[in-house]
Amino acid sequence: MKKDRAVFVCQNCGYSSYRWFGKCPSCGSWNSMVEERERANLKVLSKGMHKPLSLWDTEELERLSTGMAQINNALGGGIVRGQVILIAGEPGIGKSTLLLQLADKYSKTYGKVLYVSGEESGSQIAIRARRLGVVGEDLYLLPETNLENILDTLDELNPNLLILDSIQTIHSSEMESAPGSVSQVRECAYKLSEVCKKRGIPLFIVGQVNKEGNVAGPKVLEHLVDTVLYFEGERFSFYRVLKVIKNRFGASGEMAVLRMTDGGLEEVPEPSALFLRERVGSSGSVVFPHTEGSKPVLLEVQALTIDAIYTTPQRRSQGYDINRLALILAVLEKEAKVFTKDKDVFINVVGGMQIVEPAGDLAVALAVCSSVKNKELGDVMVFGELGLGGEVRAVHFPELRLKEGKRFGFTKAVVPKGSMVEEEGMEVYGVSHIREALELLL
Repeated sequence: MKKDRAVFVCQNCGYSSYRWFGKCPSCGSWNSMVEERERANLKVLSKGMHKPLSLWDTEELERLSTGMAQINNALGGGIVRGQVILIAGEPGIGKSTLLLQLADKYSKTYGKVLYVSGEESGSQIAIRARRLGVVGEDLYLLPETNLENILDTLDELNPNLLILDSIQTIHSSEMESAPGSVSQVRECAYKLSEVCKKRGIPLFIVGQVNKEGNVAGPKVLEHLVDTVLYFEGERFSFYRVLKVIKNRFGASGEMAVLRMTDGGLEEVPEPSALFLRERVGSSGSVVFPHTEGSKPVLLEVQALTIDAIYTTPQRRSQGYDINRLALILAVLEKEAKVFTKDKDVFINVVGGMQIVEPAGDLAVALAVCSSVKNKELGDVMVFGELGLGGEVRAVHFPELRLKEGKRFGFTKAVVPKGSMVEEEGMEVYGVSHIREALELLL
């Protein structure tokens, strides 16, 4: 039998080698190679059955309610038995609060829920539960970090839902590496997922994030689970957004908007109304219909331009990519003759939301122009991608965006000509270049 060998594993990407490297050959991170023991396991391979796709049966999945309608909708109607869900977010954003509320609601409907905490003691969770009004007669707490003890409790209790907070704190006694290492995270997540899938127990796994905002540990963790959720928002803001990045049992790209209160997280059934309710129609303000999956949300994009105080003008952005802003400002100078080289430019997306889709380019560009010229755009909805030649390119879901705007009283919209669709009760103007949009609105 082969003996265990020393192997060096990158703690950032999971790359392994029998040699040590100062710089990981895979991801390029420095000083991330840590020595671990490689176990020599003999694997028994079982032969799988193959047959044409048309002969495979499709089963109707039973959807289980999380107790929160917005989260059910984002997940495609609820969770299914044996589904493994990874939820990640910044420290203090409210992951544990959300899962504690979800566990309480789930236990009232389906019975026993096991909440495994590797970061907090039982008394700490009990204090939070009292603050949130969670009684949890069928909610069982297990402060534990040992994988084998967790599996034993799972056999004894046989719950209908398992919550693990967090995977980076769990370790297996069969492995020598430290908790949170690539080998421990991979092994513990795999064993728990395997057990829960065999028994039909939904599993929520909390994943810590690194300084770049990605899930800490090996990338294989995201491939291993069925669903990946990112919990986002400014820590000192009231609003939180739960984004579905991956979903094997529904559409990805969906989202749910929540609001943090003294009594915990509350669902926001109409996020568009929430983000627009305090809007003042001043210069530099534009309404943009942002889509996450198939759900449009109306956001207010604000721009502020002032004469530069220093030699090098400032470029600051909250909720929008600063590099994308630099491209838009360059296009405005060359194609629209709107000059900002002697001005400080500030962009803000109200409510702590993040715009990552290119459809927000035209809204940002017009907000900057409105602020430079100090002219209001009025109650108009804008979307479109901006090319480097000033052309306005088509984007996806134009019908859904227009319907959402009409639902909230908007009667005028500026869209790319390639996305031109008719909407009853709305004046829809198609533009093919940034100059056309400026002539139309300013």
